[in-house]
Amino acid sequence: MMIPACRVADLPRGEAYRIESDPPVAVFHTEDGEFYAIDDTCTHQDASLSDGWLEGCEVECPLHASKFDLRTGRVDAPPARLPVRTHQVLVEDGMIYVKLSDAPPNLPPSCVAARLGAVPVSGDAA
Repeated sequence: MMIPACRVADLPRGEAYRIESDPPVAVFHTEDGEFYAIDDTCTHQDASLSDGWLEGCEVECPLHASKFDLRTGRVDAPPARLPVRTHQVLVEDGMIYVKLSDAPPNLPPSCVAARLGAVPVSGDAA
């Protein structure tokens, strides 16, 4: 299934666009003019990668500085250990579309607990 993300004209080079899907997806427009899509949530902790720093084909998580390769999803260093899921991008008639991967996402433990409806144990709540 192809999801329309945004118009090419609305996503400048060096920027990202967040698709509010479940889980959210980030579409990146690199300085070289390429488009990539990955899951928007860092695999270490619940942080939006679209809020991170884009350099070349890597995005740095805004919380703890793990970097993810936009082409492969591979992570470069701890604290993140698992890769992010990548998605296919298609540009047609000035629109950016994303075809979601069939692979399961690598969500951080806090997101998995929230999806399962887990309730904090007494004393665990902030």
